[in-house]
Amino acid sequence: MKYLCQVWFDGTTLDGMTSEERQRLDSASLAYDRDLVAGGQMIHAEALQSPSSAVTVRVRNGETAVTDGPFIETKEYLGGFILIEARDLNDAIRVAAGIPLAKLGAIEVRPIYSFGPGL
Repeated sequence: MKYLCQVWFDGTTLDGMTSEERQRLDSASLAYDRDLVAGGQMIHAEALQSPSSAVTVRVRNGETAVTDGPFIETKEYLGGFILIEARDLNDAIRVAAGIPLAKLGAIEVRPIYSFGPGL
């Protein structure tokens, strides 16, 4: 099964890190990604830019509305994701627990919905 591991954290935590601490976190994250690739569990991973670079799009009654930034005010924001292949939810949880940012924020694990063959 495929699972999406959403990486949520408080950006002020990262902002408060020294450059050495940030380099260690980045190195640990990249090393973990390489381990997942080597183990055949990594499908794709990306880090996201700051929420200040985001826009939110809504369509209501045929009208498109675009607003700057995320819709809700929250300290934690989606900082990236890792799409993995796992045997089951317990295996996906094990993988998520190894993500270095799990120590600073939260990893939401969600199964991918399959629409069936060819879709």
